[in-house]
Amino acid sequence: MTSLYFHYSTMNAGKSTHALTTAFNYKERNMRTLLVKPAVDSREQGVIASRIGISETCCLVEPHEMISHLLTPQTKLYGVLEQHKHFDFKIDCVIVDEAQFLTAEQVYDLTTITDLYNIPVMCYGLRTDFQGKLFEGSKALFELADKLVEIKTICWCGKKATMVVRTDSNGNVIRDGEQVVIGGNECYISLCRKHFKSGQTRGE
Repeated sequence: MTSLYFHYSTMNAGKSTHALTTAFNYKERNMRTLLVKPAVDSREQGVIASRIGISETCCLVEPHEMISHLLTPQTKLYGVLEQHKHFDFKIDCVIVDEAQFLTAEQVYDLTTITDLYNIPVMCYGLRTDFQGKLFEGSKALFELADKLVEIKTICWCGKKATMVVRTDSNGNVIRDGEQVVIGGNECYISLCRKHFKSGQTRGE
């Protein structure tokens, strides 16, 4: 019985590294993974990239032909898999990076891929935004995923980080604004709940 997995964490916990390692493990066993990510993440268009320097194009790994798999909110994930029916091999796993940016309908599509195609689906993403609120995709995954897996990282104080804050160019914590503003280490910091509430992003 295959499952829909949601591997979740705060920023800089190694989600993309974990996703790419999973894809590599399948590849080593001569199995094929379909790598996808939402197009909203414009930092690395068409690429799943880890902070430790490894990356992979969003496509079918070792395909007979290259098909880009950047997801817009209108993309039907079930339909993406249908594109590969003309290939003479089986897709063994679907891996979704930045899954918090999926729509609820797309997450439902992932359950269809798991239930009807009998293909495991591995999703990697943030749990909450900089205000401590669930993203649409994360909320749907918590509701529908078969297995929830927390990828842990730590706050500056040494406790487990469960929240993320957004900061401005001067390092001040921002509490209001659009939910999605793409950026890197310079504007998002992972904190424990205590320091998320106080806004303290470093030790004295």
